Amino acid sequence: MNKIRNVFFSLIAVFAVISSSFAQQQKLSANELTQFKSGVTEKSKKIKSLKTDFVQHKHMSFLSNDIETSGNMVFQASDLLNWRYTKPYQYSIVFKKGKIHINDQGNKSSFDASGNKMFEKINKLIIGSVSGNMFDDNEFSISYYKNKTHYVAKFIPKSKDLKKVIAEIELYFPFDTFVVSEVKLNESSGDYTRIVFKNQQLNAKVSPSDFTN
Repeated sequence: MNKIRNVFFSLIAVFAVISSSFAQQQKLSANELTQFKSGVTEKSKKIKSLKTDFVQHKHMSFLSNDIETSGNMVFQASDLLNWRYTKPYQYSIVFKKGKIHINDQGNKSSFDASGNKMFEKINKLIIGSVSGNMFDDNEFSISYYKNKTHYVAKFIPKSKDLKKVIAEIELYFPFDTFVVSEVKLNESSGDYTRIVFKNQQLNAKVSPSDFTN
């Protein structure tokens, strides 16, 4: 169950490299916010599919070094998503037709996403980050910033249940692409998960086999 929990932490957004400049953030002006929202919305309208590699860094206070895992992700509009870990273990999770399908190194299971409120809310945010509808999500309080290279959208959960697990979600958008390039999930415990996306392919060819595990 802990592995499933970590997967959903990783998925909060779909799509790079973090630098010290991320700490130097300024709140967006009204004009900048309009430009950012317009850029993301217009870009998302053109995205029919997305393939990307990722590296995930899991920081835990009791460990001297972060835990690093890697894999790849495939998305197809409007609601097909496959998140696959390949190193150091094989693990995949597929969102398909309202269900979640998990393959844990050959052990397969499925369940209805709507049966778990937290999974349902996170799934909505994942899809929203690609479809351009994330700005209207009533489940989060959203604030907007920028640093030297990125726009930064910060999501704070409104749900008490979700707040027990997630303190804040940060999505990073490069100025030149308006596509999420990094996600940071700050847990209520003080630990965090950071996912860096690499080798993004917009509107790459996908097939039904990309969403089977």
